[in-house]
Amino acid sequence: MDYERLSAVFKVLSDRNRLEIIDLLSCGPLCACDILKHFNVTQPTLSHHMKQLKDMDIVTSWKEGTRVMYALNCETTNRTMQFIDQLFTDSNHCMCGQITKESCCEL
Repeated sequence: MDYERLSAVFKVLSDRNRLEIIDLLSCGPLCACDILKHFNVTQPTLSHHMKQLKDMDIVTSWKEGTRVMYALNCETTNRTMQFIDQLFTDSNHCMCGQITKESCCEL
């Protein structure tokens, strides 16, 4: 498991506006102008948030004419969800299998 990369993803996701952007995009692709209508921020501020999400491959973008379209990157979101599931579920991938429990903490 790539803890370094996942911690960087979680850092990007820790912003309220970025979480709202992800929520908006969970219904499908949107153009930047439609995303901007939802927020009380300037276009440069929205661009900053989108760059953060794109840099971590959480969001993809493409041009359609003069519009910039954004969508969730399903590969990254699925990988992140799998990590969260593994983190909270005892499995063969669980890190706790790598330690030996000692009896020093007996009550």
